[in-house]
Amino acid sequence: MTAILDTIDTPDGAFTLVADTDGAVLASGWSADADTMLGRIHPRLRPVDVREGAVAASDAVRAYYAGDLAAIDSVPVRQHGTALQAGGWAALRRIAPGSPLSYAEFARALGAPSAVRAAASICARNAPALFVPCHRVLRGDGSLGGFAWGLDVKRALLDREAGVV
Repeated sequence: MTAILDTIDTPDGAFTLVADTDGAVLASGWSADADTMLGRIHPRLRPVDVREGAVAASDAVRAYYAGDLAAIDSVPVRQHGTALQAGGWAALRRIAPGSPLSYAEFARALGAPSAVRAAASICARNAPALFVPCHRVLRGDGSLGGFAWGLDVKRALLDREAGVV
């Protein structure tokens, strides 16, 4: 499989996308390091050939940062995981900007209220960050919890979506 790698500048730093040739985002995040991005892709989906180029999803990222928070919603993504993970990633895409959930609320949304650790794991294994907005899940006390791309980025995204920025 061939994939295209595109790095753009955002107010939160360099943002790199890896997309399949059909446009589906395989991985994305706030790093300019290609190896970091490729390492987040499940081995079954990891491309054997990667070339640099423009990715259509980059326009959605630019639109998101320009204030169109819904621009990321229709970008196709592709991940490989269990049925629970796939359901979790789909559920993450349904969390409205400005309305973050706690890990416990997210577990309830998955239909597995006692699976709080599994809910956190789903967020941690999310490769196409921003498009599958795992940053919208917080600890029960409202604190940020973790985020692969740093808590400063997570706070900035949540502030942007709450209309603070």
